[in-house]
Amino acid sequence: MKIRLILLRFLFMLLVIFTPNAQQTARAFTGTYGINYGRIADNIPSPDKVVKLLRASKIKNVRIYDAEPSVLNALKGSGLELVVGLPNGLVKEMSANADHALTWVQDNVKAFLPDTHIVGIAVGNEVLGGSDNELEVALLNAVKNVHNATKKLGISNVQISTAHSQAVFANSFPPSFCVFKDGVAELMKPLLDFFSKIGSPFCLNAYPFLAYTYNSDKIDIDYALFQPNDGIVDNRTNLHYDNLLDAQIDAAYAALEDAGFRKMEVIVTETGWASNGDENEPAATPGNARTYNYNLRKRLAKRKGTPMRPKKMLKAYIFALFNEYQKPGQSSEKNFGLFKADGSISYDIGFSGLQDISASSSLLSLKGIQAQGYYLSAIAITTSISVLLSRL
Repeated sequence: MKIRLILLRFLFMLLVIFTPNAQQTARAFTGTYGINYGRIADNIPSPDKVVKLLRASKIKNVRIYDAEPSVLNALKGSGLELVVGLPNGLVKEMSANADHALTWVQDNVKAFLPDTHIVGIAVGNEVLGGSDNELEVALLNAVKNVHNATKKLGISNVQISTAHSQAVFANSFPPSFCVFKDGVAELMKPLLDFFSKIGSPFCLNAYPFLAYTYNSDKIDIDYALFQPNDGIVDNRTNLHYDNLLDAQIDAAYAALEDAGFRKMEVIVTETGWASNGDENEPAATPGNARTYNYNLRKRLAKRKGTPMRPKKMLKAYIFALFNEYQKPGQSSEKNFGLFKADGSISYDIGFSGLQDISASSSLLSLKGIQAQGYYLSAIAITTSISVLLSRL
């Protein structure tokens, strides 16, 4: 009996060693690097091609701004982790009618589980700090109704959240002085209290690009782009910041602490840099966009926190997957994509475009051959030990 137990343990150890997925999981960026998959364009690749692009780029975490069935179906069995969005246009309805919230969750989440790995629902986007007071007031009850709907439908492990812009802050420099605006705080605090109870993070859309564009006379562009620079020192905490994104995140942490939510985690739900813009957006260039996104990817790969929260590993969703030419607003809004509309890369930060992926997929790589060897070895080991066990 003792020999049998030893062999079983040995078999388990060997299967871990010889299974590539186990090794890949340990090296994955899951929870640190994600992407926003916007679709305000009619010339971008189909959802099934997008899945190939994401898997080839090893981007596992994806956010969309709605719950489009064609996207949800394309992600079935892909292993990608998806956050779906309830658009701002539906927030008031979901707030006023719990039955409508139940139906929405049933049709747009429950119906696709578990094949499509939906891990979150974002209720609205940048609602607080905006100009629609009725929408702001409706947000909390919409969040509650959506959360209650998931419970009634027996859906677990789906996080409810909402993303905030920096318009919710009264000030953000230096970081430790940041607090929520007076008009926002009275709505923000009960929302944070509910999120604290259900274990949701504070989701922040943070854009050093915008901060630099509107304050280029005060901000060093190297500080905004993660390039070598002198940085800044927060004179209240004496913490040193060598990049603007960390400072923006710690400003959010300071506001949360001031509001009484020191333990709440901040997750960056949007950040990026435009590769093209209007005349009043001179920093929107391919070179700057590449520098920001390349350095951001390296920053996230370090799996470290910010100066104020060094033990909370930074997690960020990049904006955005594609350039979206139908977006309203200035030219920069249409040019945040890591990829162009045809699926080719906008600039090189280590990803491959769709054409490169298609060309390489027809060849059996050395890694593929090695993987087959691993599996064959595992099968051989399993068979051999099974024979030994049968003889004991």
